[in-house]
Amino acid sequence: QPELVESGGGSVQAGTALRLSCAASGFTFSSYGMTWFRQAPGKEREGVAYVNSGGVITGYADSVKGRFAISRDNAKNTVYLQMNGLQLEDTAMYYCARKGSAGYWYRPDNYNYWGQGTQVTVSS
Repeated sequence: QPELVESGGGSVQAGTALRLSCAASGFTFSSYGMTWFRQAPGKEREGVAYVNSGGVITGYADSVKGRFAISRDNAKNTVYLQMNGLQLEDTAMYYCARKGSAGYWYRPDNYNYWGQGTQVTVSS
């Protein structure tokens, strides 16, 4: 059974950095695109950053371009999200997800396995 476990969240001040990790197991990690989503209270789940199976192709939400970087290590079955210059509006629960079907990377309905999430809280 596929499993995704996120870690690395926390409470930080605006302008600082965090690195999230998502450890995958139970499937051939190197065969799947992976995405970080986030969801703030009262808001819809938002695609933040995508990386294809080989780690070559990436995509980002406009709100994080230039600040966040997604990467993966297929030898370690792990995907990362480096978040720099954190802003108050980055506060959310962050989830990693395995892409299960073709379609836009930022659409949650194209994903079939999700982690439990890790909370990121940014304060001024």
